[in-house]
Amino acid sequence: MKLLLKSLLVFSILLTFACQDQNKDFAVAQTYDEPQDPAPSPDQNWAAVPKGLQASVTSTDIRFVRSEIPKIQQQSTWEGTAWKGERTAAQLVLWSNDSLTEVNTKISEFKSDAGNSLPASIAEINFVKYVITDVFGEGCGYRKPEDFPSSLAADALDPVSSYAIKAQETRPIWITINIPSDAKAGTYKSTFTIDIKGQESKTMAFSIRVIDKELPAVADWKFHLDMWQNPYAVSRFHKVEPWSKEHWDLLKPIMKRLADAGQKVITVSLNKRPWGGQTFDQFEAMIDWRKKTDGTWTYDYTIFDKWVQMMMDLGVKNQISCYSMVPWGNEFYYFDEAENKEVKLAAAPGTKAYNDLWIPFLEQFKAHLEQKGWNKITRIAMDERGPEEMTAMLKLLNEHAPEFGVSFADNHKSYKLYPDDLKDMSVAFGHPVDEADLNIRKENGYISTHYVCCTDKFPNTFTFSPPAEGVFIGWYSIAADFDGFLRWSYNSWTEKPLEDSRFRAWPAGDTYIVYPDNRTSIRFETLREGIQDAEKIRVLREELQAKGMLDELDHLNKVVAQFNVTSKPANFEGMLKDAKNHLDLLAEKLN
Repeated sequence: MKLLLKSLLVFSILLTFACQDQNKDFAVAQTYDEPQDPAPSPDQNWAAVPKGLQASVTSTDIRFVRSEIPKIQQQSTWEGTAWKGERTAAQLVLWSNDSLTEVNTKISEFKSDAGNSLPASIAEINFVKYVITDVFGEGCGYRKPEDFPSSLAADALDPVSSYAIKAQETRPIWITINIPSDAKAGTYKSTFTIDIKGQESKTMAFSIRVIDKELPAVADWKFHLDMWQNPYAVSRFHKVEPWSKEHWDLLKPIMKRLADAGQKVITVSLNKRPWGGQTFDQFEAMIDWRKKTDGTWTYDYTIFDKWVQMMMDLGVKNQISCYSMVPWGNEFYYFDEAENKEVKLAAAPGTKAYNDLWIPFLEQFKAHLEQKGWNKITRIAMDERGPEEMTAMLKLLNEHAPEFGVSFADNHKSYKLYPDDLKDMSVAFGHPVDEADLNIRKENGYISTHYVCCTDKFPNTFTFSPPAEGVFIGWYSIAADFDGFLRWSYNSWTEKPLEDSRFRAWPAGDTYIVYPDNRTSIRFETLREGIQDAEKIRVLREELQAKGMLDELDHLNKVVAQFNVTSKPANFEGMLKDAKNHLDLLAEKLN
C-alpha cells in the first residue's frame, strides 16, 4: 500500500512538472488594445466550432472580420513561388470558441532536397490587428462618423510571434518571406508551428520554389513611387518635441520602410500649412522664414537640411518635392522682427505681395541648394491647383529659378498647358494621358505617374479595400505606361491611428497606410507587392527584347494590357493570380 502511494505521489509530481514544462514558454507578447467592435456580426454559430483552437492556411486576398467565423476550407499546407530578392507573403488564420487561448508561433529553417538552406529569419511573423473603418459612401466630402456604417478591418501588422486569442475571435497571422538575392534556386521546405497553451501543437507545412531569376535591389527599381511623408504626425503621436533626438530616432525606421518599398521622393514643406488643415497634424515649415527690421530676409535651413539628408541616407535620393508656392488658400507664414510675431500673409500668384515674398526666397534657396548639390533634383511642388494660379507662379519661377521645374498632382490636364514645366506630373486615376503626350514626356526625361484619392472607390488602399487592390495599382501603372504611382498619404495619422482609421473628410484609411512604431499593414505590403510585380515586368520585357523573343514579349504585353482598365474587373484577384504565374513561367523560360 505504501509502495502504491509512493508511486502515485511520484507520478503526480512528474505530471505537474510535465504540465509546467508544457506551459513554461507561454509569456505572450505585450501588444496594444484593440477598439471595441462597433458592429459585431450577428448570427454566428460559434457553438458549432469544434473544441480547441482552429487554424488554417488561407489566401492573402482575404480581409478577415474579428467576430465572424472564417468561411474557408481548412488546410495545413502553403506553397509559394518567388524570384531571388523577392518578398512574398502567406496568411494563416486562427479562431476558437473557447475562452482565452494563448499561442506561440515559430517557423523553422527552410531546407531544399539539394542540401541548401535559408535561415528562419527570412520569415517575419506578424499578428494582424483590427482597426475601425467605414464605407466609401460618396467618397470625398466632410463626414460625421455616426452617418456611415462602421466595422472592424484587419490591417495593422504587429511584429509579435505570440498572442492571447479571446473567445469567439478570428485572428489572422501575416508572414512576410524575404528571399535572399544569393539564394540557390530550388524548392525549400519549412514548418510553421503553433504551440497552444494546454493543447497539442499544430504544424503547417511551408514550401517555396525559388526561381533562378533575380529581382534587382530596391535601390535599382525604376518604378517612381511618391508617397507623401508627414514627420509631424510622428512627433505628435509619440509626444516628443519635433526634431528632437527622440523624434529623429522614431522617424528613421518608418521612413526606411518606405525607402525599402522603392520610394523616390522626399516630401518637404517649404512653408507652414501647404495643404491648409486637411490633416490631423498640420505640416509646419521646414525652413524658418524671417523678415528683418530693415526689410531684408533670412532663412534657416537647419531642419530642411537634416530631413533631406536623413532621407537620402535611408535611400530616397531621386527627388525633393517642395510644397508649395501655391498652397491651398494662398496663405504664407513668416516671423516679422519689426512686429515680433508670426505673420500670416494672403497673397495670390501674380500679385506684388506674392512676388515680394518669393523672389528673395528663390534667390537664396537656389544658392543654398547649389551649395548642397541638390539643385538638379529639387522640384517646386503643387497639389491640384488651377490654371490661373499655375500660370502666374510659373512665370515667376521661370524668371528666377528655372532649373527647379515643377512637381504637380494634376486634375486639370495642365501637362498640355505647360509641357516643358511639369518635370514630374501625376494625373488622377481614370484620366489617362494621351499616348503622344506620354511619349514626348519620356523623350524629355520627365516623370509621369498617376494617383488615387478619395474620389476613387477602385482601386484604392482604404482600410476596407480588398487587399488585392493594392497589387492591382502596380499592374495598372505599368499597363497604362506610367512611370509610377503617387499617394498623398504615407503616415498622416488620425488622432488614434491604432484604433480608428476614420477621418473627418474622406473614407477610412485615406490618410495613412502604415502605423505608429513602424508597424506595416496589409495595405502597404500589397501595394509594395504590386510595385515589385511592375519591376519584374520591366526586367522580363528588357530581356525578351534583348534576346529577340518577340512572340513571348508580345504575349506578355497582352497579359499586362488587360490591367489597363479603370473599372473593377469581375474577378481581378483571379486575373492577378494568372498574370503572376505567367511572369514566373517566363522567368524560367529565360534561364
